[in-house]
Amino acid sequence: MLEPSFCQLTRISRSVARFGALALAAILAACGGSDDDGSANAGATATLAVLETTDLHFNVRSYDYFKLAEDKSYGFERTATLVRAARKEFANTLLVDNGDTIQGTALADYEATISPIPCTQQLSMYKAMGALGFDAGTLGNHEFNYGLPFLNQVLGGGLDVEGVDATKKCAGAGYPMALANVYSSKTKKPLVQPYTILERTLTAKGADGKEVKLPIKVGVIGFTTPGIMNWDKRYLEGKVYTEGAVEAATKYVPELRAKGADIVVALLHGGLDSAAYSPTMENPGLHLSKVAGIDAMVMGHQHSVFPDAAATPSYRQAGVDNKAGTINGVPAVMASSWGKSLGVIQLALQWDGSKWEVNKTASKSELRNTQSKNAAGATVYVEPDAAVAQLIETQHQAAIQYVKTPIGSTDFRMSTLFADVGDPGAIQIVNQAQQAYVAAYIKASLPQYAALPVLSVSAPFKSGFQGGADYTDVAVGPLAINNAADLYLYPNTVYAVKVNGGDIKNWLEAAAKRFNQIDPAKTTEQSLISTFPGYNFDMFTTPDLQYEIDVTQPVGSRIKSLTYLGKPMDVAQEFVIATNNYRATSGKSFIDKLDGSGTIWASPDANRDVVIDFIRKNPTVTRATNGAAKSWRFAKATTAGPVVFSSGANALSVAQAAGLTNVSLRAADDGLGKGTSKYGIDLSK
Repeated sequence: MLEPSFCQLTRISRSVARFGALALAAILAACGGSDDDGSANAGATATLAVLETTDLHFNVRSYDYFKLAEDKSYGFERTATLVRAARKEFANTLLVDNGDTIQGTALADYEATISPIPCTQQLSMYKAMGALGFDAGTLGNHEFNYGLPFLNQVLGGGLDVEGVDATKKCAGAGYPMALANVYSSKTKKPLVQPYTILERTLTAKGADGKEVKLPIKVGVIGFTTPGIMNWDKRYLEGKVYTEGAVEAATKYVPELRAKGADIVVALLHGGLDSAAYSPTMENPGLHLSKVAGIDAMVMGHQHSVFPDAAATPSYRQAGVDNKAGTINGVPAVMASSWGKSLGVIQLALQWDGSKWEVNKTASKSELRNTQSKNAAGATVYVEPDAAVAQLIETQHQAAIQYVKTPIGSTDFRMSTLFADVGDPGAIQIVNQAQQAYVAAYIKASLPQYAALPVLSVSAPFKSGFQGGADYTDVAVGPLAINNAADLYLYPNTVYAVKVNGGDIKNWLEAAAKRFNQIDPAKTTEQSLISTFPGYNFDMFTTPDLQYEIDVTQPVGSRIKSLTYLGKPMDVAQEFVIATNNYRATSGKSFIDKLDGSGTIWASPDANRDVVIDFIRKNPTVTRATNGAAKSWRFAKATTAGPVVFSSGANALSVAQAAGLTNVSLRAADDGLGKGTSKYGIDLSK
């Protein structure tokens, strides 16, 4: 619900259509405004605070369903506290969500696939958001993960697309969605309304310094990444198609202006990429900001932050101003992920007697975080909003009971803490499950490929990006569904691709971008791990395929001594590789065949479910059988100075148990403020 100081005129356009101008006058009067034309108040000023959440990924609670424990470092229940504080601070606020909202936790999976919610029930995520009264939102790529019928249901119905009942009326999100660049193939019209116009009343300061109420029309337009057509191809192919964000904005922003929008706020489920614009680019923020008529832009998808106050900010492209919080002069924010931050754009507005205009130079952007450091250097957390947890308690407990379902046991700690430096402990069982699943299907249903070896690749999906707790880390003892879900984080599906030995080498070269180039002669400390995401560090974990990674060499020249069954890899030999839909369809930057053209089977089953089923069938998990097969090692190199990397605290024993005798602890606190330690690696061993 909006605070009384920013009068709630939700859906006022519908009221006007129903009751006419008299209704508008009455509503304005009830808010303390007037029904004159406002011309007497020319020169009035106001601040509109646009508040953004993005990439919540169903983290309603500050709770890790994989570890079955509270985690105070994230959660919408804490962001909600920041929202309420901002509403007390600013007389005028607009609360928007930027997508990737309905997927990401065990609770999300529980409500979508395990015990699907009925049409009459809101998703727990949307129910929690309802306590705050969101004004508008858009869809991220993960909104499509559960298919169009489910999306239609949770949005309340109305998606006129093949295979969906558009007449279905369900509980819905509770706020209007806007998405301008995804179209129904059936109707050739936007799948969701491309924009919405929110009519509100602002509390302003007149030229005489007195408070005055004036109307405003806020146009909200949304965009998602065209990558949905690859990542959820099985659900979307032939049913929807996408348009570039710039093309969609160029089409619809003038429409918004023509319909009287005073200001236009763009919700971009995408971030910033300095590459030349293309209609399929994933992160077109730099280019979208240049479209005339956009007054503010909220971003996401990259799980990063903008503006970034760090000494070396994440985004430094031309046109990016972290100090001013603008992209090509447009005020913008990207509020991290998982509810860890609230984006705040303070738009400075001036009334010319008939409409509002934005003074972009007087506007500013900032992030408000749910955690900070106190004077003593200790981490402190924003308290959760107590109203949020109780709204979803029943479903929260049901999800916990589900993920506690036992499926096996393990005799070793299955972890990605040292996957970057050679421990296959949490990767091998994923590869084994994928390989067995694909091999069985080929034998039964694809005899034309029966003679080809089937291998598997996976990556350390949790590799510290979110901090010291962001690692797969399964304790010795019983294994339950939550542990298997921790081993495979994402809701991907298994895909099989046909490649040759040359492709495998190139694939591995691309994955080796995970590492910085190390200069053996450098005497000062060098960081081993680059900014290349851990979830892209694909690796094999089988004795059959062996290779070395030479980090002293430049990108593209690092894979050495690549062998298959003890012999140098034949670049022409063909293989089938088990992977996931994301890599198989959008991995062209790895090798050309990962644009979908190399796919021989797009399975319907989630990688996570395949892992769960594999453990159920092989319930006694041991290091010897499931966690010790190392396909790769670093090529030996003697360095004059230390080579270091960060990982979780108090974890050296994990490296030692995995046989990584060349790893040492250099500092219990690496100084990054993320709860991580600094480790060294001796590349000469």
